Amino acid sequence: MNLTIFRSSHYLLQRLIHQNHGSTIKILGFNRYFTTLSSNNRSMIFRIKFNSNHSSKTILWLSTEKSGQTKRAYFTWKSFIISGVLVSVFAGFMIQMKNEKLKQMERQRKKALGEVAVGGQFDLIDQDGKPYSSSNLEGRWAMIYFGFTHCPDVCPDELEKIVKAVELIEQDKRSDPIQPVFITVDPERDSVQAVREYIREFSPKFIGLTGNKEQINKATRAYRVYYSAGPRDHENDYIVDHTIITYLINPDGELVDYYGQTKTAEEVAQGVLKAMKTYRDLNRKLGFL
Repeated sequence: MNLTIFRSSHYLLQRLIHQNHGSTIKILGFNRYFTTLSSNNRSMIFRIKFNSNHSSKTILWLSTEKSGQTKRAYFTWKSFIISGVLVSVFAGFMIQMKNEKLKQMERQRKKALGEVAVGGQFDLIDQDGKPYSSSNLEGRWAMIYFGFTHCPDVCPDELEKIVKAVELIEQDKRSDPIQPVFITVDPERDSVQAVREYIREFSPKFIGLTGNKEQINKATRAYRVYYSAGPRDHENDYIVDHTIITYLINPDGELVDYYGQTKTAEEVAQGVLKAMKTYRDLNRKLGFL
């Protein structure tokens, strides 16, 4: 801001000081210190020229400065507002990036598993003789294993592993409820009573399911489970060859993961807990922390 003061107009300088009442004003000319006034007004700097009849020189500088208290308050509120906006924008951006990454991982996982190819509806009979369908599992996690009660070693080992994995999962406070399920692939011998007595040997938490051959075939086709009865011996006993896999189903009834015979109970538990966390993150509503 440039101001011109004529030699006969010293009252203008007084008006400037009056208009900036509350500022700290220092006026310097040549090598001479003129005066200092105190105020709390906004900061400005004026360049003042003194004009003589023949020349014009800059002989005065008038500066106004804010007091430390006002400056600190102004800076604090301004910083607070700017910081709040930046933090909000950054938090929203990070949440969006995290969710996009999770969704991408979920798409890749489903592609690897074959989202449409594995899993589906079934209608069977539980260990109490009551109808039990896939819809009964909706709203909670489930671990489903296909086997048969006359299995000599593989099925007992896998069911014990599931029981231990469930115990490890339930020990974690961040876990969600999970239901272990046994489905027979030997409907000829595995009646309701046989299934009930069999699962009790492992855990009362198990739900055991059986049905007629058509119902069992529907369930095994849905999960792409292979099974085939072997040759019978002189006592009419036989072994059923079948897929050895434990399927993890989320509360939406979708296949999330599967665990083969080589997985330990600890590895299964870790995989389930990871899947639960991913599911919660994907279904959590967007919002600021």
